[in-house]
Amino acid sequence: MLNEERIALMTRMASYEAGEGKRNMQIGRFFRGDYVAIQVLKSFVSATISFLMIFAIYVYYNLESFMEELYEIDLLAFARDILTKYAWFVGVYIVIAYIVCTVKYAHSRRNLHAYYNNLKKLGHMYQK
Repeated sequence: MLNEERIALMTRMASYEAGEGKRNMQIGRFFRGDYVAIQVLKSFVSATISFLMIFAIYVYYNLESFMEELYEIDLLAFARDILTKYAWFVGVYIVIAYIVCTVKYAHSRRNLHAYYNNLKKLGHMYQK
């Protein structure tokens, strides 16, 4: 005899496993600190690359005025200004990445907890 409640539960679980469950299970393999640290490290690298690309585009766009003023500007002050902007850019980027990854991890763990509870519930249905 078919149990409609069990079939509905199995269908929901299979749908979860095929979609959002894949990502959540990959995230769930890590401890919270490890997952967030890896994502923040990735964010640091991508923020550095992004800043370098933005800076290169800025220099290319203003190349004529940059070349005219190259001998007149204080290079140490210019470098300090660029490094300060880089630090702010990367700092803000990392803080945002930390918050997003922490929320994503918590959401993933909550969904996995519900999934494992459904597995237990399904196991109890089979025992009956």
